Amino acid sequence: MSEGSSQETGAPSAADAPVTRLVHASSPSARTAGLLNPPVHRASTILYDTVEEYVARHSRLYDEVIYGLYGTETGFALAAAVAELERGHKTVVTSSGTSAISLSLSAFLKAGDHLLIIDTAYRSTRRFCDEVLAGYGVEVSYFAPDVGGAIADLLRPNTRMVFLETPGSLTFEMADIRAITDVTRARGVVTAIDNTWATPLLFRPIEHGVDVSIAAATKYLSGHSDVMLGTMTASTDAIFRRLKDSAARWGNVASADDCYLVQRGLRTLDVRLERHQRTALALIDWLGRQPEVRKVLYPALPSDPGHAIWKRDFSGASGLFGLVLDPMTSEQTSAFFNELRLFKMGASWGGFESLIVPAWPAPVRSCGSVGEGSLLRVHAGLEAVDDLLKDLNAAFGRLRATPLRSSQ
Repeated sequence: MSEGSSQETGAPSAADAPVTRLVHASSPSARTAGLLNPPVHRASTILYDTVEEYVARHSRLYDEVIYGLYGTETGFALAAAVAELERGHKTVVTSSGTSAISLSLSAFLKAGDHLLIIDTAYRSTRRFCDEVLAGYGVEVSYFAPDVGGAIADLLRPNTRMVFLETPGSLTFEMADIRAITDVTRARGVVTAIDNTWATPLLFRPIEHGVDVSIAAATKYLSGHSDVMLGTMTASTDAIFRRLKDSAARWGNVASADDCYLVQRGLRTLDVRLERHQRTALALIDWLGRQPEVRKVLYPALPSDPGHAIWKRDFSGASGLFGLVLDPMTSEQTSAFFNELRLFKMGASWGGFESLIVPAWPAPVRSCGSVGEGSLLRVHAGLEAVDDLLKDLNAAFGRLRATPLRSSQ
């Protein structure tokens, strides 16, 4: 057995189940003085003993602590844990999910390049592309989530990147990632994906040919609604260095305290996701029997248009789903939402609490309509299902008791 092997150090191996790798990621070592959880290292200035070490410090930029901007041991421990879970080469930790998206795009695009972006991407992703990248001279165009291998027809000589998100933001359409990456890899086009919904525990994009897997660690990786953090995981060392350089040039750094919190939250990701999915399915079963519900948007449902892709590529589903109700007046909307007891209204998701928010006006789309009706986004939290159903039942009761009249 070679020195430093995973069997000898107690570190997880590639053969271990994902849940085991979660629990033992960044195990105690000489670098952490045997502590079960890596300590919080806050730093800006790093001191050197000799002028030779100081001059040579940037040669260690990608692997060691040389200045607080480029990360500390706390961030490196989290990055190593996420890379292990992603089955990627290395991970860069950033200050938010949005920053991880923006930095990934910035790392590979310049004036005159063409970007293809899935039409169902997160709104902040669209805004960065349309307002920032386009302003810098990048050509931006959108494609429908069901494009598959036909994306070959959309590639141009100057296409440098394809940005993906599946399921789609708010509307939860599935994309055939392997069919897309089979084309992009053959053409030398970089792909990146926002994988926040599934996390690398339920879907590992790099194993499906994606170059950069992105997550808003703010959501499920943290799980406690108190952290802003993002991750960018690279498939190769060359990709990793581009991401690391992009974060450095934009001056983006993740707080050591937040890295510690996400590292701690990561240990329970498996059990939390299982509970989120179980609760979501129970809520969906009840919601599907309410006359006001036109459609439930959740790829884990056998009736969902994207179910076959989800079943083939994913090992589970999270607790976030969409709901389309009959159109509601402003009075009905207030009646439904304003007296909720357990479901809260908040812009994020992925924490322990259940959330429900209106998602209209309809999401911006370039390649199709989201249809008619009142679109809601629901996050199934960790509360008792029966209590959540009582809250929803009361909300639908208030909706039915509110007269249909114009909101004008």
